[in-house]
Amino acid sequence: MASVGTPGVGNQAKFAADPSKYTTINELLDLNRQDNRDLLIKTYGDQGITGFLEMTGATKSAGTNDFVQYWEEERRHRLLPLTSTSPSGTSGTVTLGTPLNDVGGAGTAPQNQVEVQTVVMNASSGEVFICTTESEVFKRLDGADSNTAWAASDSLIVLGNMYDQGTEAPGNFMKTEATKRNNSFMIVKDLYEVNGSQATNIGWVNVGGDYRWYIHGEQETRKRFLDKREMMMLFGQLTGSASSLAANQNTTISDNNGGVAGSEGYFQAINKRGIEVTNGSANPLDSFAEFDNIILELDKQGAPAEYAMYVNRTQDLAIDDMLATGIATGVTAGLPGQFGAFQNSPDMAVQLGFKSFTRGGYTFHKHDWKLLNDPTLLGASTKYMGAMVPLTQVTDPRTGTKSPALELNYKEANGYSREMEHWVRGGGVFGHNELSKDVAEMHYRSEICLITRAANQHVALLG
Repeated sequence: MASVGTPGVGNQAKFAADPSKYTTINELLDLNRQDNRDLLIKTYGDQGITGFLEMTGATKSAGTNDFVQYWEEERRHRLLPLTSTSPSGTSGTVTLGTPLNDVGGAGTAPQNQVEVQTVVMNASSGEVFICTTESEVFKRLDGADSNTAWAASDSLIVLGNMYDQGTEAPGNFMKTEATKRNNSFMIVKDLYEVNGSQATNIGWVNVGGDYRWYIHGEQETRKRFLDKREMMMLFGQLTGSASSLAANQNTTISDNNGGVAGSEGYFQAINKRGIEVTNGSANPLDSFAEFDNIILELDKQGAPAEYAMYVNRTQDLAIDDMLATGIATGVTAGLPGQFGAFQNSPDMAVQLGFKSFTRGGYTFHKHDWKLLNDPTLLGASTKYMGAMVPLTQVTDPRTGTKSPALELNYKEANGYSREMEHWVRGGGVFGHNELSKDVAEMHYRSEICLITRAANQHVALLG
């Protein structure tokens, strides 16, 4: 008789000591259907901090070199600091110890030249003088015998000149130069990886219409990459000397020991050439008087009449309180007078989350800045409280073309763009066969830089 194997009766019903056994998610056997809420809760909200550059009207331009070169026009008029001179005389005549055309040493180019017959005003005293002998002797234009003594800290405002009848033309001419500026491109990268097994697992959580968890991981990587890219354009810095360049490149990444050149970010540009407003101990601007000081500086820089203000919540609330107090006391900044940045539509400004007010002929459109509120990003710092961005186009002095105050540049040539690259490598996963390892690598890369035009008109609000 043939021997027949038998599996027996198998697993049988049994008493349970605790009914929780039936509903514990960690049990392999679960007789009760799980009440799983598959929506992934965004505990900290959207968390996205990108959008600053888009909201400021920054354009995108393709670059074809390792750096972008641009031009900015210099001032038309001159202010001449005395500085190293030793002026003397109080009887209607001032003699400079060092002629202005020799400041910096003998043979200095005559950019500080003051010709005979040039009329200047002492910026401190308001007295007007005429140059009589080659940048050295100045006499009161009104002929008065007395004057306030000049100091080495004084400056001379060049008003013009005055000549007698039948005299020769001036010996020199002036021209307005254009300053060449440039910024290097930087390469920003990121990576997400999933193994082949996890790529085929179906989970419990809905990650946007799909239940494959790796898709959520890739989505988060992409968003995190965009955040990193924007933060580098805001807070990136040029690295400086050749020795520092060589020191900031990890040789295990590549054998290129030339170092990372860095890239001038938005706040570094303001630090070098713009307006920085510091209010100690992280205190915000909260009075019209403080705003008036900023306005006076904007006037000096030939600033446009319309600004966007991107601020952290502390500064946002302080401005709201300031405006409310002003209305209550009858001292108001006034209703917004200009909406050129929003196609002259106040409703559009409101829909985009801006709150606007006018002060001293300037219209400020206020908006909160998520980046400065996130406690894992700049919300952890008391240094940065906001920025004021001119809403205007800047004219290139060489080409005459108009460009926005901020310009995002990316590398591109012959149809190949490095603005936002994304590619996948794998060891057979998703059909990619470049690797021997059972994974799929999802790569992100951008080669970009930010150009801050007319940085002298931008304002950084610092704690």
